[in-house]
Amino acid sequence: MKSLKNLMPGEKAKVARLVGNGAIKRRIIDMGIVPGVEVEMERYAPLGDPAEIKLRGNHLSLRKEEADGIILE
Repeated sequence: MKSLKNLMPGEKAKVARLVGNGAIKRRIIDMGIVPGVEVEMERYAPLGDPAEIKLRGNHLSLRKEEADGIILE
């Protein structure tokens, strides 16, 4: 298993679980990133932060520390 932060642009994967607690985890869940959902890495900003992902037809931006807590299958 790897984290969302290690996904290359164009790759797709399913969310296996979320790591962490508090406000960051709550924000990720509120955005719809929950176990079982498929995400696609769109691109990274020039300096690598933030990353843009595609989720259920929507585009979301996540910081590295947020993406690191999303474990993929």
